[in-house]
Amino acid sequence: MVSLVLTSSDILRALFLALSVVWLLSDLAFAKHAGITRHYKFDIKMQSVTRLCQTKNIVTVNGQFPGPRIIAREGDRLLIKVVNHVKYNVTIHWHGIRQIRSGWADGPAYVTQCPIQTGQSYVYNFTLTGQRGTLFWHAHISWLRATLYGPIVILPKKHASYPFPHPYKEVPIVFGEWWKADTETIINQAMATGGAPNISDAFTINGLPGPSHNCSAKDTFKLKVKAGKTYLLRLVNAALNDELFFRVANHTLTVVEADAVYVKPFKTDIVLITPGQTTNVLLRAKSKTPSAKFAMSARPYATGPATFDNTTTIGILEYEKSASASKSNHKNSPLLKAKLPQFNDSSYAMKFQRKFRSLATAKFPAKVPKNVDRRFFFTVGLGILPCSKNQTCQGPNNTRPAAAVNNVSFVQPNIALLQAHFFNKSKGVYTTNFPTNPPFKFNYTGTPPKNIMLSSGTKVVALAFNTSVELVMQDTSILGAESHPLHLHGFNFFVLGQGVGNFDPKKDPAKFNLVDPAERNTIGVPAGGWVAIRFLADNPGVWFMHCHLEVHTSWGLKMAWVVNDGKGRKQKLPPPPADLPKC
Repeated sequence: MVSLVLTSSDILRALFLALSVVWLLSDLAFAKHAGITRHYKFDIKMQSVTRLCQTKNIVTVNGQFPGPRIIAREGDRLLIKVVNHVKYNVTIHWHGIRQIRSGWADGPAYVTQCPIQTGQSYVYNFTLTGQRGTLFWHAHISWLRATLYGPIVILPKKHASYPFPHPYKEVPIVFGEWWKADTETIINQAMATGGAPNISDAFTINGLPGPSHNCSAKDTFKLKVKAGKTYLLRLVNAALNDELFFRVANHTLTVVEADAVYVKPFKTDIVLITPGQTTNVLLRAKSKTPSAKFAMSARPYATGPATFDNTTTIGILEYEKSASASKSNHKNSPLLKAKLPQFNDSSYAMKFQRKFRSLATAKFPAKVPKNVDRRFFFTVGLGILPCSKNQTCQGPNNTRPAAAVNNVSFVQPNIALLQAHFFNKSKGVYTTNFPTNPPFKFNYTGTPPKNIMLSSGTKVVALAFNTSVELVMQDTSILGAESHPLHLHGFNFFVLGQGVGNFDPKKDPAKFNLVDPAERNTIGVPAGGWVAIRFLADNPGVWFMHCHLEVHTSWGLKMAWVVNDGKGRKQKLPPPPADLPKC
C-alpha cells in the first residue's frame, strides 16, 4: 500500500486549480449569456460655449457639447446616474433602446416619468437586449435636446463580428442644430403668442458649424483618413426640426445599418436622415492619396410651407500625407464641394427610403408579424386650435397652429402616464378612447376641408400583450403637406410600404413587403403620402409615439400606446424604482 503524503502547498495548488476551472467555466457561461454592468454619471450643468461669433450658456452633460459617447456591448446593463444642477426640469431618453420590461427608464417627460427637478437625481437602469449598432441619447422635455444629446455605440457581443468588412476605424458623425438665441425662450414665446418658433442659425457636425459660417473656420469637424482604408461612419441626426441630406464629395458610401439594425448593404452618394434616425455607412478611402480635401456637407430636406434654416454645415475629409509630401502643399490643397439635392426633392427621399431592406438571414431574421390582430389608420398633420381668452394669438379668430394624430392634439398630463397606468389611477389623467381611424374621411392629400379645427385631449390606445399591430400613417395637406418623421418608443417596427397620395386599402396592401422589410424606430411619413408599418406589442408599459420634428411635438403631434401585462412573469412590467422622480 503506497502512502500518499500531501503538503499544504500541494493542497493549495489543487484547490486553486479546481477553483480556476470553476471560475473559467462560469466565466465562459457568463460571457456567452450575459454582459457586464457599465456605470455612467451625467451631471446636467450649464456651460459657456462660443459659436457663430457669440458666446452663450447652454445646458450640457458634464460640461461637454455634444455630450459624452456611451459605449457598451449587446447584452450589457447600463446604470446611468443623472444629476440635475440646472434650473430646468430634465429627463433623458435613450432613443431606440427597446427597454424590454424597463419602461421606467425610457425617459419622455410625463409619459414614463416625472422630470428630474433641480438638485434631484435619477438612475436610468436598463439592459441592451438583442440590439447592436448606433443609437443616441437626448433630453426629452421641452426643447432641451437642442444641446443635450450624444451617441450610443452598441458593439456586438465579444467574438461576434459585423456582417460587413471590418472597418479600420469607427467615427461618430452627429448632426445638430444651433440657435444663437436661447431655445427655451424661443419655444416658450412661440407657445405664448401662437406663432411659429424662430428657425435655427446653423447646423453642426459633432457640435461644429464649419467654414460656410462667420467665425467658424476653426469650428470645423475634420476627419483624417489613410489611403485605402475603410471607415465606419456612425451617422446620427440629433437636429431638432430638420431632416438632412448628407454627402462626402467624390466618395461613395455603403449603407450597412439603420436604427441599430443591420440592412442589406447598398451604395449611395447621398444619405437622407431624419431627426431620430441613425445610419451606419462604410466609407472606403481612395487607394492613392489625392491632393484635394473633400467637403462632408449636410443641409435640410424641407417639404412644408414654413420657412426653414437653409444653411449648410460642412466638415472636411483630409487624407494623411506621407512624410515626403510637403506640408505647404497640404495647406493649399483645394476643397472639393459636395453637391446636394434640391431642398424639397421628395422623389429622391422616397427612392432612398425604399432602398432599406432587412438582412433577413438565419442569424439576423426579419420577424415580421404575419397575422394582424389590430389595424389602425392615423392621419398625421397640422391644423388649428383656439387660444385661451386671455391670450392674443397670431392666427385667424385668435387661433394658433397645432398638430395632431387622427385630429387629436395631445395634451401633456401633469403626472406620468406610466405611473397612472401601473397604479390603476388613470381616471382624470388619460382615456383609452384614442380613435382607430380619422373622425371623418376627406381627400387627405387634396384640397383641405373647410373646418381645420382640431380636438385636444390625453388619449391613448390600449393593447393586450403580444397584439400584432398594423398601422398606416397618412400625411395631410392641411396647412401644407409635409414629411413627418414618426418615432415609436419601446419597439422596432417593420416598414411594409409607402406611397404618394392617399392610401388605398384595397390595392396598396398587395404591394406590402413581408419578406425583408426595413426594421426601424423612426420613419418619415412622406410629404403628401403614406407609410405602413407592423409591430408586435410584446413590451408591457406606456410607449410614446410622436413626430421627431420638435416644433410638431410641441404643437401636439403625439400619442401613446399602453401595452398591458401578459400572464407570464416575464410579460409583466416590474414596479418602479425607489428613486423614480416625483411630479
